[in-house]
Amino acid sequence: MQPENVSPRRENNLKITETNFTILVEFVLLGFSDIPKFHWFLFGVFLVIYMIILLGNAIIILITRVDSTLQTPMYFFLSNFSFLEICYVSVTLPRMLMDLWTQKGTISFFACAAQMCFFLMLGATECFLLAMMAYDRYVAICNPLHYPLVVNYKVCVQLVAVSWISGVPVGIGHTCQIFSLPFCGSNQINHFFCDIPPLLKLACGDIFVNEMVIYMFAVLFVTVPFMLILRSYSRIISTIWKLPSNTGRTKAFSTCSSHLIVVVLFYGSATVTYLKPKSNQYEGTDKLLSLFYTVLTPMFNPLIYSLRNKDVREALRKFLLKLSAL
Repeated sequence: MQPENVSPRRENNLKITETNFTILVEFVLLGFSDIPKFHWFLFGVFLVIYMIILLGNAIIILITRVDSTLQTPMYFFLSNFSFLEICYVSVTLPRMLMDLWTQKGTISFFACAAQMCFFLMLGATECFLLAMMAYDRYVAICNPLHYPLVVNYKVCVQLVAVSWISGVPVGIGHTCQIFSLPFCGSNQINHFFCDIPPLLKLACGDIFVNEMVIYMFAVLFVTVPFMLILRSYSRIISTIWKLPSNTGRTKAFSTCSSHLIVVVLFYGSATVTYLKPKSNQYEGTDKLLSLFYTVLTPMFNPLIYSLRNKDVREALRKFLLKLSAL
């Protein structure tokens, strides 16, 4: 029997409200479901890329630990950066490989939140660590006499610790904000991992405030490190051009060119992804750009730092000779 104080029309409205705002227990990552014929090919490609990333960065970590000539602040930062890259790709790639293998993209609500949290946390940490590496190169080139005092081991540890700690509020803050939104309608995420833009498209109601908070976080935790990098390199370039010989300029620039290439690749692709206009027609482009800064750039980093760095190449050669002698 229908209660006397509830009209049929109000009862229908309550049912509609309950239907539209359901409590989601899982999402579906569509990933590359639009090209099912290439699933196994993509699985093989991404598996090889993941192995290259793990092996390449592990080798850099190893040789910077065992080779005495690489016991310097620059390579201390590089080894930490390599460890960060291993963690960074491990947040998204294993999950993507599993989805390609099983051809199922279901992910629980809490697993999705955890993936986003760690992805944002490690991404913010990478921004700060790249800024610290730029500062290291600035002091080494612009103030070489003070370099041993300014960038000593204690300072290096503190800078790396600050980089890791600074990423924590970014990951937790953004994740709590996004997953506190009501989700209605489809639970399908047109992406290969739980990222902010595709999840915002599933949210109900007015999300203007949420978008403004996201931009504020981006300015504070992404733009500020990027401006510090630009400031460091503007002074580095100015100092290099004042050197008297071409040989000195070439040697000075070679010590920071690898880091500059990594900065351009990472910030370039990430900036285009998050700051371009929102539109459904860009969803395919979103995936490609996301692949670039989540998969391809971490794969290039060990190659960039090893092939363009004479000290790393020499340390790697000595390490391989020791292995072959065993």
